Amino acid sequence: MAGGVGSRFWPFSTQENPKQFLDILGIGKSLIQLTFERLSKVCPKDQIFIVTNDDYADLIDQQLPEIPKDNILFEPVRRNTAPCVAYGCYKIHDKNPNANILVAPSDHLIIKEEDYLNAIRAAFDSCANEDILITLGITPTRPDTGYGYIQATDILLESNKDLLKVKTFTEKPNIELAEVFFESGDFSWNSGMFIWSSKSIVNSFKQNMFEIHDLFKDGFGIYCTDKEHDFIQEIYAQCVNISVDYAILEKADNVYVLPCDIGWTDLGTWGSLYNQVDKDPNENAIVGKSVKLYNSTKNIISNPTDKLIVIDGLEDYIVVNTSDALLICKKDDEQKIKQFVTDLGSTKEFKKFI
Repeated sequence: MAGGVGSRFWPFSTQENPKQFLDILGIGKSLIQLTFERLSKVCPKDQIFIVTNDDYADLIDQQLPEIPKDNILFEPVRRNTAPCVAYGCYKIHDKNPNANILVAPSDHLIIKEEDYLNAIRAAFDSCANEDILITLGITPTRPDTGYGYIQATDILLESNKDLLKVKTFTEKPNIELAEVFFESGDFSWNSGMFIWSSKSIVNSFKQNMFEIHDLFKDGFGIYCTDKEHDFIQEIYAQCVNISVDYAILEKADNVYVLPCDIGWTDLGTWGSLYNQVDKDPNENAIVGKSVKLYNSTKNIISNPTDKLIVIDGLEDYIVVNTSDALLICKKDDEQKIKQFVTDLGSTKEFKKFI
């Protein structure tokens, strides 16, 4: 899934060049390139599909020339993750009704790669033989309010006792509830990564979100033909705007979680990036160059330009400098960045900067 705009990483991430196509970590590769390299170790490259927005065709072509053209699926409008997942899964099902599918965001960071790949292989084995939907649950390391949570029951899948039947999904909680979840030991973070067979997910859409199923089922026999583009253009605007979590996972009775420790972060905010990159002796994280600090601690500073930045006396701040914009924001207020972008977009004078 590579169609998001990454507004919480503004101003580095913009609508024209969102974060999945950026070298956020300063290592010479974009997040989508890292994701492609990782997944190509568990899936043949010609069987990796990308669902993205029409606007990003050139970026995909530049960064991932190995992807077959027919494997790049363009959404004409954004309709959240349920239509995105349906498009990819229904097309794959049309090509191979016995397929097993991993759904993964393009902009996550995974440090323990081999543990991750082993978890995917084990999940593939299970969903190939069972009518189940699997979500990867991340073992929490702290009571974080930025993630959704999955509560597991003590019911194990007979054929794979690492898989626990899901009891509830909870959206991002307040800090008090997050602390309860963390202390209980019954909850995992919701990674947004899913594994299932194409049969199981198509059947689940039919049972739990017929409005979407009714649209995409008419594409069987059309996907992978020259009629696919017009078909998608016609149906997409009719799709309800809803996440796959709400549409499917919170309704289905065959959802299992595979708890795992894979060194995962969704890199959803500057704060999450701060936790992943190296720090100087004063606990400042600097991504880029031409930065000089005095009496400053625990900041994250991103400067992809050649402009010199000199900072004195700053603590716990986000500073992001680009050729078009400068952001200075308290780390504790990073959730406001998405609202900043919304406000700028509603103002004609500033709309061009997002």
